[in-house]
Amino acid sequence: MAESFAFQLANQVLGKLGLLALQEVVLVWGVKDVLEDLKNTISTIQAVILDAEEQKSNNHQISDWLRKLKNALYDAEDVIDEIEYEALRRKVAKSGSTGKRVRSLFSTSTPLAFRFKMGHKMKNLRERFDKIAADHSKFNLTERVIVVESNMGNRKREMTHSYVDVSHIIGRDREKENILSMLMQPSNDEQENVSVIPIIGIGGMGKTALAKLVFNDERVIERFDKRMWVCVSDEDFETEKLTKKILVSATKESAPDLPLDELQTQLRNELDNRRYLLVLDDVWNDDREKWLKLKELLVGGADGSKIVVTTRKKSVASVMCTLPPQELKGLSHQDCMSLFVKCAFIDGEGKHYSNLVKLGDEIVKKCGGVPLAVRALGCFLFGKVDEHVWASMRDNEIWKSKEDRILPPSSRNEDVEDIDNEYVTELYSRSFFQDVEDHKYIVTFKMHDLVHDLAQSVAQFDHYTPNDAEKLHSSEVRHVSCHGPEEVLTLAQKIDNIRTILFPYKGGRATGGKSFVSTCASRFKCIRYLDLSDSDFEALPSSIGKMKYLRYLTLFRNKRIKKLPASICKLYHLQTLILDECGELEELPSDMGNLISLRFLLVTTKQRTLPGKENGMGCLFSLRVLLINKCDNLESMFEGIQNLKALRTLIISNCPSLVSLSTSVKHLTALEHLIIYNCERLDLMDGGGDEENGIQGYSSSSGSSSRLRSFMIGNLPKLDALPHWLIHGPTATTLRYLHIQSCHKFKALPKSLENLISLQQIEIKDCPTLSALPQGMHLLTALQVLVIVDCPELSKRCTPQTGEDWHCIAHLPRLCLDGEDISGENSGFEEQNGTWEISKSLQLQRQRNFEKPIGKKL
Repeated sequence: MAESFAFQLANQVLGKLGLLALQEVVLVWGVKDVLEDLKNTISTIQAVILDAEEQKSNNHQISDWLRKLKNALYDAEDVIDEIEYEALRRKVAKSGSTGKRVRSLFSTSTPLAFRFKMGHKMKNLRERFDKIAADHSKFNLTERVIVVESNMGNRKREMTHSYVDVSHIIGRDREKENILSMLMQPSNDEQENVSVIPIIGIGGMGKTALAKLVFNDERVIERFDKRMWVCVSDEDFETEKLTKKILVSATKESAPDLPLDELQTQLRNELDNRRYLLVLDDVWNDDREKWLKLKELLVGGADGSKIVVTTRKKSVASVMCTLPPQELKGLSHQDCMSLFVKCAFIDGEGKHYSNLVKLGDEIVKKCGGVPLAVRALGCFLFGKVDEHVWASMRDNEIWKSKEDRILPPSSRNEDVEDIDNEYVTELYSRSFFQDVEDHKYIVTFKMHDLVHDLAQSVAQFDHYTPNDAEKLHSSEVRHVSCHGPEEVLTLAQKIDNIRTILFPYKGGRATGGKSFVSTCASRFKCIRYLDLSDSDFEALPSSIGKMKYLRYLTLFRNKRIKKLPASICKLYHLQTLILDECGELEELPSDMGNLISLRFLLVTTKQRTLPGKENGMGCLFSLRVLLINKCDNLESMFEGIQNLKALRTLIISNCPSLVSLSTSVKHLTALEHLIIYNCERLDLMDGGGDEENGIQGYSSSSGSSSRLRSFMIGNLPKLDALPHWLIHGPTATTLRYLHIQSCHKFKALPKSLENLISLQQIEIKDCPTLSALPQGMHLLTALQVLVIVDCPELSKRCTPQTGEDWHCIAHLPRLCLDGEDISGENSGFEEQNGTWEISKSLQLQRQRNFEKPIGKKL
């Protein structure tokens, strides 16, 4: 059965315990042994969870045991998070000013008091889990060990077969001819008429593939009366089992259920006086006695009969061979690249992605010539055109490992966003999601009703909605969806373990004011997700800083809030903070840099300059997404923006006073999506277009890197040309999507546009002074889509057959002029996918993705 929610929760807690054991604070407190004992106990319990899940419907006691276990796991996670919070607090204190470090020593949470409190909690946890572990023995539950990977030498593998598509095998011509020459020779043993040829090589080197090439060669088919293929693999080289397999391959009939004596008689009759070829694939046995028992049944064939053996072990070859073994070495780099490109791209598409092929070349070099590794990595990367995915594979720490692996493990060193995107992509490919819309820097979708029902079923007692009156007194409720704060305040009198508070229903608003937030802070100590959208209070209470577990906080569209308390900067676990459309917010706290876990930040403020110096926004080193919207007074970006090395998406919209972007933005080498919209005074050509001073002013020889994939601009009245850096810097090899909208002075696309070798889609809308396309459009070999809307002169020149620029774009697969698809094929292309107006896209982003986190990627 599928792994259960309780099983996964246990897995999550075990993972956190493993990481926690490495924290300095744990080593200082001397509680590492306690954590290890707790980890071992939970591991023991986890082994029986799957069996308990299967039996719970027929056994109320088991169902009750599982619920107790789940509650204990939640509480364990709370304790772990509290210890992690203390570690983060110490990290912030160490990095702060001297005064702050001194104050931290005299804080109310002294190390001794905290250590005593945590020691007490850990003891209680251990006692609870010991009791739960003892209770499970009453139910005779069976352990289910899930083996993820084994490095043992003799591993079970899929059964092989003899068929091969010759076009899929690259670089083994010389080895094939060597073996064929031996197969064509008569027996070299006067006493025996059968010879044995071993093929030796490490796992993945292509031993089986080479054996298939030989087995299916026309010369072999003509020479041998009978050809047989047997995959030995993990068999214990038992004579009876192997005899049956060989007989099945020889007769093409099902295995007879006969004793060994009758089996060997039938086999000898099949082979008698016939020249045969037998392939024994994946042999591990080096016990000569077992081999001789089998061999004596195979000597009845005609002279020149041959046995080809594939094995990883030289000891197997020495026991079985009568002819020199063929030892396989790694493929040449050229052959490896041919195989990699064949697996990673559809035929001929590799030439459109020269940047990916270059990364692939570096990946292939690390494969050591092992074709299985090359093939597997190529297939894994097939369909993935995000350059950072390829770079992540190239830079994976597993290449430094001494373990005998063919592929990097599934727990790759990736950002959580990358892993989430992979899960979402997989679920979408299986039709779990619907109404998917790709806006390049964000993908939105809806959950299928059946998936929603499944989620509710899995949540069981954890989730409360207004229709769940029977759960009002349940200590198991962790997540609540309510009509309004009043309902939450009622729950607060009965439930105190709430982790999530949502107001998803129409008309539902967090209108309870400061008192509501104060109640949440005092009552719901474990809260992780707090939705205060459309709230109407003027200030958050300072008690917000007590919500030390909080990961997600939104004040979206609070029209009255003027100030945030300094204590909000104590939320060291906070990952998402949404202050978008808080139009009366006068300023952000000066110590924003203390939010060291923050990954998503959406801001609207009245400030002229955002806090960046010392401990401001320039210290948000974990930040992945930054949206600056409707900051009417903002004149320039904050200092220290160049320190945001993890920033992937930067969105600046509706900032009418913004004059320039800091040249430090050029240091954002992780930036993938840059969206600028409705900034009337902004001049993107700051620095006169000098590539050293432009927004991402890299020199082509500077060695700088870029991951920029999407560049979207709209309503920039001063823009008359594309920035120099976009065309001539390293972004020229990474940019895939270019969107220009409502730039009424934009006159021309540069001739050097042809430098954008990865560009796949261009959208130009409402640019009336743009009158022509550059002549080098045909050199954009990766370009798939061109959309032109409300550009009268340009549309005229692109008129099919008669337009002056038609010859530049006639080859494109998808072409849309003023809303009409003229690509000449039923490609399912719709203008709305990826071509929505930026204003609509931003609105959709805030409402669908940030408020209810269902979007795919940012």
